[in-house]
Amino acid sequence: MSDRKFSTRIASIANRAEPLIGSVAVGDGKREECKVWSWGDDNMLPYALSLLARRSVAHRRIINDKADYIAGKGLLCSDKHPLLRQLIECANGSGESLREVISQIAIDSAMFGNAFLEVVTDESHSFLSFYHIDASKCRIAQDSSHVVISNDWQNFRPSESATLSLYPNFESSGDGTIRTVIHYKSYEPMFSHYGVAPYIAGMDAAAILYKTDRWNISRIDNSFQLSGVMMLDSVVDNEAAADRVVRLAEEKFAGNPGQVLFVLRDHNDGDNSRFIPIDTTSDGDWHRLHTQAESDLVVAHSWFRSLSGLDYSTGFSADRILHEYEVALNTVIIPEQARILEPIRRVVELILGVDASSLDIINQPPTRSKPLYMRVWEARKADGLTYDENDPNQQLFLSQITKYNLQNIG
Repeated sequence: MSDRKFSTRIASIANRAEPLIGSVAVGDGKREECKVWSWGDDNMLPYALSLLARRSVAHRRIINDKADYIAGKGLLCSDKHPLLRQLIECANGSGESLREVISQIAIDSAMFGNAFLEVVTDESHSFLSFYHIDASKCRIAQDSSHVVISNDWQNFRPSESATLSLYPNFESSGDGTIRTVIHYKSYEPMFSHYGVAPYIAGMDAAAILYKTDRWNISRIDNSFQLSGVMMLDSVVDNEAAADRVVRLAEEKFAGNPGQVLFVLRDHNDGDNSRFIPIDTTSDGDWHRLHTQAESDLVVAHSWFRSLSGLDYSTGFSADRILHEYEVALNTVIIPEQARILEPIRRVVELILGVDASSLDIINQPPTRSKPLYMRVWEARKADGLTYDENDPNQQLFLSQITKYNLQNIG
């Protein structure tokens, strides 16, 4: 895909979703005409966003880190509910833990602004499973109550598609199970059926980062040779002969791959062949452009440089990492965790009849620092360890049992 087509594709977001017509399967297995709401003006926006995430280094790192922090270090729950503990350890028949499923949901949310979670049980509610569905494969049916799933929307084949009912409606799948899909989507004015990628305002910045990386690779491949125009004086009788002269010149002067434009002109008095270099004094502007695009992308993601390993001019600072983590925890991480866990808790209570209010995600900072005013039991809880709020030894403050960070007291 050319850079121009790539830039056009990533910007292809419609102001109003238009229905696309295709024959799809409905819950009872019959085939009938069904319309789906287009995701992007060509229904291929998820493919473009996936491609962008695979090409732009900083963009990919931010998405991965956001998802990792949101998924946390695991999940905890009350010891009173063994069924809930079993679900945390094994969320589905594929052997995935609930944290693994939530991590995949978090990646899709960070990349697409949409995520899909399949819920599987039976009529007697004898079991409960959660499966992540790749968001790029999903489209919302025109009735807004079903999800149409296809492995290849570029070459849509009705016989290879399927539908699942959107939560809270369950439908029989014909194998003895009943299923539904939870659709996580970010709110965006003018968009009713799909969420919008959270970094939407920074898509051009992500594309700039990809293109400046391509520019640097091109310079390395060209051994940092100066690009320019080679003017050749020669007398040729036909176009084939001219092409031969140019090919010989390329083999001799251009290197491989070379960035030289050859111009063949009629011979005059003497040989005036010469190389005219292209001025590259603007290289510094490319570097500044890359740096500015990187900063813009971090802002667009509502994220923080130190949490994605991006350099500060002042160097590494553990205090800065902790401070930015605290801000991210309260403004991005915890709200997103609540958005993901809320429907999961409701489903657990509905299907298993278990109080899921204790189900929560364990958050740990990227360093081991903890505030000195934290009690021991609170620190153990934050690290996912067993704790007892009534244990007198765990009622102590960290400042009472360690000299850690005492130099910061003042």
